[in-house]
Amino acid sequence: MKAAVRLALAGALFVAFARSASAQEPVPRVGPFVVDLHGIFTKLPNSQQVADSRGLVTSELPGSAFGGTLGLHLYFLKWKQLTFGIGGEVVGLRAHNVPPSDAAASDLRPVTEKFLSASPQLSFNFGGRNGWSYISGGIGLSQWSIVPDGAESQDADIERLRTFNYGAGARWFMKRHLAFSFDVRVYSIDAGAPALGFQGSPRSTLTVIGAGISVK
Repeated sequence: MKAAVRLALAGALFVAFARSASAQEPVPRVGPFVVDLHGIFTKLPNSQQVADSRGLVTSELPGSAFGGTLGLHLYFLKWKQLTFGIGGEVVGLRAHNVPPSDAAASDLRPVTEKFLSASPQLSFNFGGRNGWSYISGGIGLSQWSIVPDGAESQDADIERLRTFNYGAGARWFMKRHLAFSFDVRVYSIDAGAPALGFQGSPRSTLTVIGAGISVK
C-alpha cells in the first residue's frame, strides 16, 4: 500500500508541475469553487501501543476502514499557472472487527473504531477550468475512538487531537459542472493524554486514499 501511495503522490505532483512548466498560453481559470464528495479507504494502526491505550489486545483491533470526505474549496488568486485556494474538509472513517467464534478466540471482543476529523486547507492548483491537479495541506482536530461493542466510550475516545494533513490529487471535468476526482492524503495525529490508568494513544499516521466526484 505504501508503494501505491508514493506512486499516486508522485504522479499527481508530476502532472502538476509538468502542466505549469509546459503551458504556453493562458488557460481558463480554475474554480471559482468546488465541492468534493469522496469515498475513502485506509489501513488503521494496530500496534501494541494503540491496544494498550484502550485496555485491548491487538487481535481485537480492526484493520481496514472505509468512510467518506466532504470538502469545499474556493479559488481566490491566480499567479501565472498557479492558482491559490482555501477551503476545508470533514472526514469520517469506520471499522468493525468481529473475532472468530472458536474456542481460542472466545475471550476476544468485537470492537468498533472510528476516526472523525475537520480541518481548513490551503491548496496550490495547476491547470484550468476543465481539470486541474493540486497539492494541499492543513491543521485541524480529530477524534479517534476505539470501543468494544456494548462498552462506554472512554476519555481517550472523545479527546480532540491536533492533526496535520497533507496530500495531492486531481479533478477531471467530464461535464461542465461534474468531475471525477481522486485524493491521496496523510493524516499525522498527535499523541493522546493518559487517562483512567491507560497510557495515551501514540502519535500515529493514517494514509487515506479517496476517489469520487467534484461539483463546481
